[in-house]
Amino acid sequence: MPDNSSKFNASPTLDDAIALSRWARNLSPDELTRARQGMVEKRIPAGGFICRQGEMPNCWIGIIDGLAKMSSDWVTGKTASYAGIPTGGWFGEGSLLKPEPRRYDVIALRDTRIACMKRDTFHWLLDHSIAFNHAIIEQINERLGQFIGLLESERLHDTDTRVARSISIMFNPVLYPGQNATLTISQEELGHLAGVSRQRVNRSLKLLEDAGFLRVEYGGITILDLDGLRRFGG
Repeated sequence: MPDNSSKFNASPTLDDAIALSRWARNLSPDELTRARQGMVEKRIPAGGFICRQGEMPNCWIGIIDGLAKMSSDWVTGKTASYAGIPTGGWFGEGSLLKPEPRRYDVIALRDTRIACMKRDTFHWLLDHSIAFNHAIIEQINERLGQFIGLLESERLHDTDTRVARSISIMFNPVLYPGQNATLTISQEELGHLAGVSRQRVNRSLKLLEDAGFLRVEYGGITILDLDGLRRFGG
């Protein structure tokens, strides 16, 4: 599978990203207006930092278009990869709810456009919108389940299962709404997310394809059996 890094483009727009977000679905018109006025769009080149470990968070972040990796660098020199964040994903709510520096880096794996909701706007919505509160609680609960699954996979499962989990996580309908059956991703990008080499990803994808869980295509992966992919490896 060839590298699929894309150049910046004008679609989808920031307004499209808001409209597709679960947190925005039940907001009142006034709340939506307040949310939109409190956002800016930024463009991050491939390999650039969307946010850095140790910095004080000043916004809630959504991926308008692109792909990012959440990870931490340890003093031993090792890197722990937590999750891939595709188009439609929002993150960083936990960091805004507690006044402490970020505990992770988020790096753009390809040219990526992000939405930044200002801290004041985020907290205004928490104070004034029950619907927004429900959405954030749901998001935090899903994120907790995601990280527990990743910890289990890292400690108990083999490389093929880690690759399967790294793919299936990006089809979580709460964290990443709007994701269709085809994921645009390169083997190199998937290797960054799973913490393995591109060559090892290739072997895992062949195994998963032979098992009927997915189909490897030019520039991406089409999911054929998401439940099977999630259950792979026990």
